[in-house]
Amino acid sequence: MTRTTDGSAGAADSARSDQGHRQHRRPEPAFARAIAKALGDARSVLDVGAGVVSYAPADRDVTVVAPAGSLPFDDDAFDAAMTTFSLHRWGDLERGLAELRRVTRGPIVILTCDPARIEDSWLAEYAPEVMATEARRHPALDRIAGALAGDTVTNTPLPIPFTCVDGFSEAYYGRPERLLDPGARNADPAWNSVDELTARRSVSALRAALDSGEWDRRHGALRIQPAHDGSLVLVTAVPAA
Repeated sequence: MTRTTDGSAGAADSARSDQGHRQHRRPEPAFARAIAKALGDARSVLDVGAGVVSYAPADRDVTVVAPAGSLPFDDDAFDAAMTTFSLHRWGDLERGLAELRRVTRGPIVILTCDPARIEDSWLAEYAPEVMATEARRHPALDRIAGALAGDTVTNTPLPIPFTCVDGFSEAYYGRPERLLDPGARNADPAWNSVDELTARRSVSALRAALDSGEWDRRHGALRIQPAHDGSLVLVTAVPAA
């Protein structure tokens, strides 16, 4: 069962109404399984910042809230907490994570991207401004760990399946033609973070590389690679014994 507090109703309504985003951004089963495993046997789960893609397990008692400095819950109110692709939208990351720990007695599970690895993607060759902006959006893993200094924090790289249905840019590591689709690009905030001229220039560079065969000469092996280790990371914070 999932319940949404008043504070996140607008965001949830917006996500439900955005059919284009839902076409390209759907929960990837491999990520959902990893998150469910990290949550352990928790029955009550707080999901902070759920938006276009929800990874909240359907078999748990889930409460969804928008990112906020203070959370309207008692101490240790939840067995576990989670947040996916949302830390860049938190106004005060340290306070937000401190609040998350206050209301959670078990693991905190965070699906995020390691900004130090984002620009390692081949896409940075054709859309450098897009990927540089994306790298700046995500907080460093050390900063996350520092905000949860009282916990045992583990960073687990999460391989991206070739058939990934959650369409952030790295999901198309072996399917570059997908990024020529405006709908696919618009579903990824990274592309919306640059001006239209920059985005058009990036798309033109990628299209030219595909038409000329340059992309396949440089990166064609990715087309038959079943999974890819990109920037995706599952951060799990467990209270120290």
